[in-house]
Amino acid sequence: MQKIIKAAGLIAVFLIVSCVTVNIYFPAAEVQKAADRIVDDVRTKGSEAVPETPPPAPSSRLDVMSSLLFGTRQAYAQMNIDVSTPAIRGIKESIKGRFPQLKPFYDRGAIGENNSGLLEAKDTTVLNLQERGQISRLIDQENRDRSALYREIAAANKLGSESVPQIMKIFANSWRSKSQSGWWVQDDNGVWSKR
Repeated sequence: MQKIIKAAGLIAVFLIVSCVTVNIYFPAAEVQKAADRIVDDVRTKGSEAVPETPPPAPSSRLDVMSSLLFGTRQAYAQMNIDVSTPAIRGIKESIKGRFPQLKPFYDRGAIGENNSGLLEAKDTTVLNLQERGQISRLIDQENRDRSALYREIAAANKLGSESVPQIMKIFANSWRSKSQSGWWVQDDNGVWSKR
């Protein structure tokens, strides 16, 4: 009987000690950083590069020593969102190459950034018939590329297709926040306004 109690006690201790909780979460902050970098890259002229910030180094000897100690500590998982696959780079270059054609339409108020991370026609009455056809074609191409970009980011980072709507919302924030003054943007409630 004592052997059974000892064995049960050892098993219980082993289970408690080896119990690890793994939280799988959507890395919203990391996706937001990646979205900001992509939008900055698409909307910058020439070779203006957005500098990357290096990770912080330990600030003191105490920080270094505490990493060597045993005991309970906070654990932080950082996920680097991969946006450098050949497919993502190709889509990003396609979007970047189209931006100079879209910019005059943004400036004239003919198009705007909606709350789903896609482009939408706003006031096409300021356009002639040829421009209306051109903007319709450009919007279709842009939205096709943006949708492919969001799906590809989810696939490249093994986030699953169910995360695409979240990625779209995060990119919508970046497209809107990096829009120029006077451009149309749609807030999360569906209300359009000029930035």
